[in-house]
Amino acid sequence: MLVEELQRLDVAGAERVIIEFIKEVVKDREVVFGLSGGLDSSTTAGILARALRRDKILALIMPEATSTPKVDLEDAVKVAEIFGLRYKIIEITEIVESFLKHVGRFGDRVAEGNLKARIRMTILYYFANLEKRIVVGSGDRSELAIGYFTKYGDGGVDILPIGGLYKTQVRLLAKHLGVPDEIAEKQSSPRLWPGHSIKEELGMDYDMIDAVLYYHLDLGYGFSKIVEIVGEENRQKVETVLRRVIENAHKLSTPPIARLPPSVLFGRGAVKRSL
Repeated sequence: MLVEELQRLDVAGAERVIIEFIKEVVKDREVVFGLSGGLDSSTTAGILARALRRDKILALIMPEATSTPKVDLEDAVKVAEIFGLRYKIIEITEIVESFLKHVGRFGDRVAEGNLKARIRMTILYYFANLEKRIVVGSGDRSELAIGYFTKYGDGGVDILPIGGLYKTQVRLLAKHLGVPDEIAEKQSSPRLWPGHSIKEELGMDYDMIDAVLYYHLDLGYGFSKIVEIVGEENRQKVETVLRRVIENAHKLSTPPIARLPPSVLFGRGAVKRSL
């Protein structure tokens, strides 16, 4: 179910704010980002092309044979060419297979899928280190809120330009920026295993997820009120979204640190030993 308020996005205003944010953070540096051919990374490509000189932007296209459809690779190249961005295609299949060969393959598709995301992150930071670039992420508010990203994978970035927009709003911005409709309307999928999609994994699409998140995060409604709005038949979906918000909050925080008091750190208050 689409929420009318989310469809009222001032796309020109959103574009202006995000461009100002990018310029303020990046300054005179160069950037690198992963371009998958999906909605979010294509929108990120478009907004970067408007915010920065295009010779400062490097897009890395990192397909994997078992989980990246041919159309995604073609769409990624198409988007890079539409926005005039320099790009490199880096096939990660052999890297993934080499890793699994050495550590073992245990048939866990989530673990192997997260491995692919973390390999891509490592490659992005390799080029960032080589060329002193900032790593730009393409996560949106919906994914961040429910933790639908890999910790230290696609979540391992320096800035998140579209992280304040819900997925359904990103679609609006994408079309405003000139992302082709067939990409802007493409079914959302991290492509971490064959046939992977959020609808297959969570049993709902982003229209429903965004509705629940909007009512909860922006309007402050609790579980019962949201169920009353979206319908009793969607009770399980509301529960799933709200549970993920709570369980995955750690992904948006820095690791907890044990805080040692001065008495321990510097021996204050401790009994002095005689020599």
